[in-house]
Amino acid sequence: MKTYNNPDRNQWNTLSERTQIEKNTLNDTVTSILKDVKKNKDEALYKYAKLFDKVEISSLTLSKEVLENADKEVSEELKAAIILAKNNIEKFHRSQKEETKVIETTKGVACWRKSVGIEKVGLYIPGGTAPLFSTILMLGIPAKIAGCKEIILCTPPNKEGKINPAILFTANLVGITKVFKVGGAQAIGAMTYGTETIPQVYKIFGPGNQFVTKAKELAQQQGVAIDMPAGPSEVLVIADETSKPSFVAADLLSQAEHGADSQVILVSNTKTVLDEVAIELKKQLAELPRRELAARALENSRAIYFSTLNDCIDFSNEYAPEHLIIASEKSEEFIDRITNAGSVFLGNYSCESAGDYASGTNHTLPTYGYAKNYSGVSLDSFVKKITFQKLSKEGIQNIGNAIELMAEAEGLQAHKNAVTLRLESLN
Repeated sequence: MKTYNNPDRNQWNTLSERTQIEKNTLNDTVTSILKDVKKNKDEALYKYAKLFDKVEISSLTLSKEVLENADKEVSEELKAAIILAKNNIEKFHRSQKEETKVIETTKGVACWRKSVGIEKVGLYIPGGTAPLFSTILMLGIPAKIAGCKEIILCTPPNKEGKINPAILFTANLVGITKVFKVGGAQAIGAMTYGTETIPQVYKIFGPGNQFVTKAKELAQQQGVAIDMPAGPSEVLVIADETSKPSFVAADLLSQAEHGADSQVILVSNTKTVLDEVAIELKKQLAELPRRELAARALENSRAIYFSTLNDCIDFSNEYAPEHLIIASEKSEEFIDRITNAGSVFLGNYSCESAGDYASGTNHTLPTYGYAKNYSGVSLDSFVKKITFQKLSKEGIQNIGNAIELMAEAEGLQAHKNAVTLRLESLN
């Protein structure tokens, strides 16, 4: 990690930049893949499985038998952990259900809003260097609670053409029965356009690398909604003199190990903390199975000293991290000052891994600074809000004249007539 000493605010924007593939190359590559999938459908998917996943598969569809028998390949301890996480995530997301409230805005005028589940949703589950079965919980559970009628899941196969058993166990646990062996930008294309095997959906969810993220962005131009721009993982840790350097280093590495394009940021008002964390990083990195990926991520990461905690908070809001950890015994004092973050972890014992797996909050979060204008996935992500209104005779009489005046002022005579005819019929 490169260290910076009290940088001026005019440098903050530069220090907030993420690692990116050259934009024209990325856009051209993904556009080509999407066009191929739109035109050649399943044929293109088989081709890209061989090209990118280095596997020849005989079917894109996972059989019901394989899905249901996956639990035999998952340890009882892991199954119990997944079930614990499922219960917490389900509890937190069920609490987000809203009661329908009928509001009488004027006597005789009733308005209300109803949540309706999006009928067809597609979940993308990364399965390359790390099979993210936890993401199935984060997406499948709220989709089920919302009442989505069709839920499909796409995830890349391994070099033997198989899906990790934990992914299949988790999918079966939350009630997802349509699982397809396809990954990358081509999976997003399949869910966007539909193929002979994979149905088209109305909204696509799930994290991924920059190719997947770009494919989701392009899918929006084809009329398919997405959850958010969710690319490579990132974390920003604010650590003061009350933090525990070994904990901080572990949190930084927990994100760095996601991939070489992940980014971790450490900010502190204490230079000693930066030094102690650096020592812990070196020590803990050497013990990680994924140390090469984590080390490459650290090359694109930063440690920044600020003279005050207020500057640390301000920089965090400028960076707008996916995950924000306030490693301080005084963490709750800063809650009201946090304006841009996907999910926040307060205190020395609130590790980001808790949110990734089992605390109950959702781990599908905005990256690349999009926390400035996007929220993480929630129950609301899987529903549409439809408004209703009902006017009685008294209601149209109470607001009718105001509508007539406003419509006439805008030069929309037919709008006025729709009210006038009703008022005249009541006189």
